[in-house]
Amino acid sequence: MNHTTPLEPERGGVLPATGGPAVACHGVTKVFGQGESRTLALRGADFEARFGEMTFLVGESGSGKTTLISIIAGLLEATEGEVHVLGQTPSRLSNTRQVQFRRRHLGFVFQQFNLLPALTAAENVAVPLLAAGVPRARAVARATALLSQLGLSHRVSSFPSQLSGGQQQRVALARAVIHEPRLIVCDEPTSALDGVTGRAVMELLTSVAVGPGRAVIVVTHDSRIFNFAHAIAHMADGRVTHTERQDV
Repeated sequence: MNHTTPLEPERGGVLPATGGPAVACHGVTKVFGQGESRTLALRGADFEARFGEMTFLVGESGSGKTTLISIIAGLLEATEGEVHVLGQTPSRLSNTRQVQFRRRHLGFVFQQFNLLPALTAAENVAVPLLAAGVPRARAVARATALLSQLGLSHRVSSFPSQLSGGQQQRVALARAVIHEPRLIVCDEPTSALDGVTGRAVMELLTSVAVGPGRAVIVVTHDSRIFNFAHAIAHMADGRVTHTERQDV
């Protein structure tokens, strides 16, 4: 793989290639609303994801999993606590540098997919490359090859409205990994997939996770894929209660 050019750290920060955690959260709290509508979604959560590994977040609905990964991905701000991602503290970066950081180093796969309806599957996947200045023909060609790897060679010219939920899910995954981000965050990436396709998706994520200086975080209820995880962090009531490690 060709690695993306690292973002120059702000004020002496470091973006380590290996060693130490890829993500470290300490005492993270998130409050939504005020007064009677105030909801405490995270209650001092501690979480770690290591380089070269795939880390799962599991727990009942409402336990705080999606809120935590949204904070890690920079889509939400923590109310309290510390969040360190790839050697940076995103909350200390300017808005412009936060956007640059996410664009270069993070990939997202969320349940809503967020595909652009006016673009074909291949064009949707190519968006991160186009944003990075890759010529359109080359970007679409790489997107087509990746979609073929995920069993969608016959759908590269289809629009999102012409795709099933499982097909849209694979397009969203391809878009998240095509620019070779150092951290990929996924919310239920196999929920709409059959066993064979789900395994292909997890094998692709594993190939990314075990690369030097890279990591993957997966929120899932799908016990079929638990064997892909290097670590499984269990959440309940807004906290990580315990983490179990396993050989992969």
